[in-house]
Amino acid sequence: MDGFDDAWIDDDAGRLVRPYTVSNGRTQPSAKLDLLSMVKTTGRVAHSQLGLDHSQALFLCGAPISVAEISAHLKLPAVVTKVLLCDLVDCGAVTTHAPGPIVDTTDRPLLEALLDGLQRRL
Repeated sequence: MDGFDDAWIDDDAGRLVRPYTVSNGRTQPSAKLDLLSMVKTTGRVAHSQLGLDHSQALFLCGAPISVAEISAHLKLPAVVTKVLLCDLVDCGAVTTHAPGPIVDTTDRPLLEALLDGLQRRL
């Protein structure tokens, strides 16, 4: 992915390919994905069968990874990342599953429990 970053990221201008170009102007994903939805490759679609952005997203999905993490690695807005990932779901390249509910058996405030959960994931 470093080769891509060197060729398509400008230090001053940022990403040279605009997000709406990456998603072909689409702004709505074809499936419901949460930022914490986990994505993993199925191994059924080769990187060579995909475009550059789809291939990069697929590369990141070797181990389960969240939509938010993929978005950060690709340096794309979350909605554009969701569109890319839905394309990969539609062609059978990845599977997704929604995050499980946060279960907190203590009487801590919700934000404190959320912060604790996030810290454990990092």
